[in-house]
Amino acid sequence: MTSENQETQKEILLKEVEKLQEQVHQLQLEKALLEGAAELLKKGKGINLLHLTNQEKTRLIDALRNQFKLKELLQQLQLPKSSYFYQKQVLEKPDKYCKERQLIITIFNNNFCVYGYRRIHQVLKNMDKKLSEKVVRMLMFEENLIVKFSKRKKYSSYAGEITPAQSNLVNRDFKATKPNEKWLTDITEFKIPAGKVYLLPIIDCYDGAIISWTIGTKPDAELVNVMLDSGLATLQNHEHPIIHSDRGAHYRWPGWIERIRKANLSRSMSKKGCSPDNSACEGFFGRLKNEVFYQHDWKNTTINQFINHLNHYINWYNNQQIKLSLGGLSPLEYRKKQSYPC
Repeated sequence: MTSENQETQKEILLKEVEKLQEQVHQLQLEKALLEGAAELLKKGKGINLLHLTNQEKTRLIDALRNQFKLKELLQQLQLPKSSYFYQKQVLEKPDKYCKERQLIITIFNNNFCVYGYRRIHQVLKNMDKKLSEKVVRMLMFEENLIVKFSKRKKYSSYAGEITPAQSNLVNRDFKATKPNEKWLTDITEFKIPAGKVYLLPIIDCYDGAIISWTIGTKPDAELVNVMLDSGLATLQNHEHPIIHSDRGAHYRWPGWIERIRKANLSRSMSKKGCSPDNSACEGFFGRLKNEVFYQHDWKNTTINQFINHLNHYINWYNNQQIKLSLGGLSPLEYRKKQSYPC
């Protein structure tokens, strides 16, 4: 081998060594950030560092400045340099909103990270905490408390004309003067690595409460009928709501129709392929998926764990999630305030 070839080979090896050193350094950086998040910020294993607040990122960077360059720390955490220095100034001077800031973070995290500044302002108001919407918005911006949204896909259960379709009695009028006057129902599908899961709720137009629901891995007659039976069990003898659905096969099976006939309910159906005819129910599915489905990685989640997660969300939605249209109350709180049974 000539001396020229030896030099070329040496250069190639040096570049490979340099590349490996860069990879090792990157892994050390990622490891240090995760360990720092666990020790300094008391975060759990597997935390997504990009979900940290800007102030938390700044504290983490300052703790690692003696080990890594500022530029690479900022890049790894996707924190703008201007935001970093702003947060440093905030951390170095007394924070007159310290308690309120922590309370807002707690409210945001305890409510599936879905409350924007208006609803958080309403929660604070319900707690007799006086803070303007402008300040709440500012603090949420500083803490990077952002509600994320994604587009959703609609599940279709249409399987042809099994039985004659009913008229659209609701006719897009989703207002009700009392509970159990108008019910809406539909089915939605969730795809996770472990398999498919289906949710079927009954929603009351009066306050948006979920009257009953079933969750399963097969959208069959049993799942639909159990949901309806549970809803019917909540009715008083004098209550006979309209129940509105799309034209899916589930709502045209003999068992479904017979149950409704015996309970003296009125069937109502959307036009074929016309989602606005059941938009209130579609809206619930969209909100649910944006708030608890699209923003999570379900790779290591079992079907049962996912079902438990959905049940937890719906219970929270009924009992805790405030609605500005209900005066800052949850559906069941509002119902109770109006002296209706829950």
